[in-house]
Parts: sequence; structure tokens; C-alpha cells
Amino acid sequence: MKCSFSCSSLVAITLVLGAPASAQDDATLSARVDIVLADFSFTPSDLRLSAGKKVVLHFSNQGSGGHNFSAPDFFAAATIDPASARLIANGKVDLKKGTSADIILTPKAGHYSVKCTHFLHSGFGMKGGIIVE
Repeated sequence: MKCSFSCSSLVAITLVLGAPASAQDDATLSARVDIVLADFSFTPSDLRLSAGKKVVLHFSNQGSGGHNFSAPDFFAAATIDPASARLIANGKVDLKKGTSADIILTPKAGHYSVKCTHFLHSGFGMKGGIIVE
């Protein structure tokens, strides 16, 4: 039986199919960070992200009422996926009790502050920071 592929074609196909996942384009791979909004806290309160690496921020409001994740400087500096951009208004993600949202973005290096802007929430401890290196 005769093979219709040349040896060089077979080697090229083997190299592509046998390439480990780490050899794929890192820009297409997304990490996921879970952020829980509860009564007067963010968990985690401080985020560490990698500059230029796409990430999915999964927000979940487990509090007894509405909360938001307000980080206008962070969101303004990031490259935000168009579908996610509609979930951000005035630099914040608002969530009603029991809801969640995914924001896909590529962060820019810097140090940013975050807080809940609902009345007295940040004063009760609902604040934190984002470090992007």
C-alpha cells in the first residue's frame, strides 16, 4: 500500500497534533478568578493578575442584597471583551442578590483599588485591591 502523504507532510502533521497544550498561543487561554461578593466583603479582597493575559472574572453575589464591584481605573485600563463590556457601567459591575456575571478582559499592569459603592458598604469592609504585574 502506498501512502499519499510525503514524509515531510507526515512529520508536520505529527508535530502539530502532538504539540502539548502549553505550546498553544497563551493569549487564547483564559484563567478564571472567582470573586464572591457577600455582606460587606469581597473574597478574595485582593486580586493578583498577570498583565497582558486574558482572564475571566467570575463575580457571584452571595449577600443578602445588592452589591457592586467598583474599579473604574482598572476597567478603563483593561481591554474588555465586547460581550462583557455591556455588564460594566461607570466602572462597576452591579449584581443583585443571588446573581453572577462573567467579565472577560486582558488587564494592564498597575495597582488599582476596588470597593462596593452602595451606602456604607466600603466603610464596613467591602473594599480591596487589584495588583496586575
